[in-house]
Amino acid sequence: AVAVVNLCGRVFMPHLDCPFRCMDGLLKDLKSITNLIIVDFHGEATSEKYAIAWYLDGRVSAVVGTHTHVPTADERILPGGTAYITDAGMVGSTDSVIGVKKEEIIERFLTQRPISFSVAKGHRRLDAVVIDIDEKDGRATSIQRINLDVD
Repeated sequence: AVAVVNLCGRVFMPHLDCPFRCMDGLLKDLKSITNLIIVDFHGEATSEKYAIAWYLDGRVSAVVGTHTHVPTADERILPGGTAYITDAGMVGSTDSVIGVKKEEIIERFLTQRPISFSVAKGHRRLDAVVIDIDEKDGRATSIQRINLDVD
């Protein structure tokens, strides 16, 4: 079994429960089921993503940052065996602003008014990571970024 946990960061979203404490509670139950634990950390701040990765190092197999839609080039294995990347990126149009029609995002910045977003069409890309994990101890042995242009 593989456990996938989604945690949300609190930088710019302060009304959420503490992801550090939430994960402590979840780990008690998850460790009785599996050693293969992947955390999708949905957050704005790089510092918060790094902090949760260091906090969970050796206790989870991977911490994969999401939310900014921009892939980072900082993938690594932490000393305790946790694979980490600040942001995996997105699947979406490259002729956009984070996958949204660029005109809508620009209008929102110009007017400061809420606006509905539409998914942009056009040239696409797929960003992801491939992580090898030792099934016996749950430690990551490698992490590799994938960034593909898709037509």
